[in-house]
Amino acid sequence: MANVITKDMLIHEIISVDPGNAAILMASGMHCVGCPSAAMESLEEACMVHGMNVDEVIASINDYLAKKESN
Repeated sequence: MANVITKDMLIHEIISVDPGNAAILMASGMHCVGCPSAAMESLEEACMVHGMNVDEVIASINDYLAKKESN
């Protein structure tokens, strides 16, 4: 897998890897992905603020990317 998301990546980096990642973040409950301050937070920090499990979010994003790459 070429693109792998990690918990220390910034939100804007995750979205720049694939814009579809923004939809996954929003569906997980992180509705502030476009906010300038959120863009500079790590995924781990953002998940902590929103009470989300970072490992579940990473799994969702990496599954999406793996499926997309296999097509």
